[in-house]
Amino acid sequence: MARSILALALLATAAAFVPAAPRAQGAVKLNAKSTSMPFLECPPKLDGSMAGDVGFDPLGLSNIDDVGIDLYWMREAELKHGRVAMMAAAGVFWVEILGSFPGMPEGMGKCQTDMFWTLLAEKPQVVASALPPIAIAEVISGFAVTKGRETGLREPGDFKFNPMQFEVTEEMKMKEVANGRLAMWAVAGMLLQGSTTHASALTNLMAANV
Repeated sequence: MARSILALALLATAAAFVPAAPRAQGAVKLNAKSTSMPFLECPPKLDGSMAGDVGFDPLGLSNIDDVGIDLYWMREAELKHGRVAMMAAAGVFWVEILGSFPGMPEGMGKCQTDMFWTLLAEKPQVVASALPPIAIAEVISGFAVTKGRETGLREPGDFKFNPMQFEVTEEMKMKEVANGRLAMWAVAGMLLQGSTTHASALTNLMAANV
């Protein structure tokens, strides 16, 4: 029964990952229906011009425009958290499969949620050393968002960081958004299961398929 409910919940949210056909800015008609949730009207600001936008906003968050929070800020935050989540998910599996970096508590095959508390207890300076880079990144991001919003010349999440020189197409943008959203769900699941079962993510994953 629980698995059936979980499957239905996943199916209900899966539409949010489906690419929408590109539309021109302001192309949403009055009373147009959401692509992902056809029984609801499409939010006026979600016109399909952003990668991954299929009109999924049941809480109406896209209409917020106050104290520096607007759709531009929200897209910046979504991309940032999606990128962090993708690296976090990869990092969890890296340590579980290949082991920790030299000098760190050994985490191979262990619950990474528990390993964080072990690291904090044994090497608090390592955890503390991560705070300044995070603060610097947030300051840079804040300046970029403010400038981009004022000039309109910068897309949310664009820091001109492309060392591999990938061609930035609409398809690539869609893939980043979709994988970022999936990674955020995945990492949330890893944290929840790790906190409750105290088993590794791989162990929990294999147990779910039994």
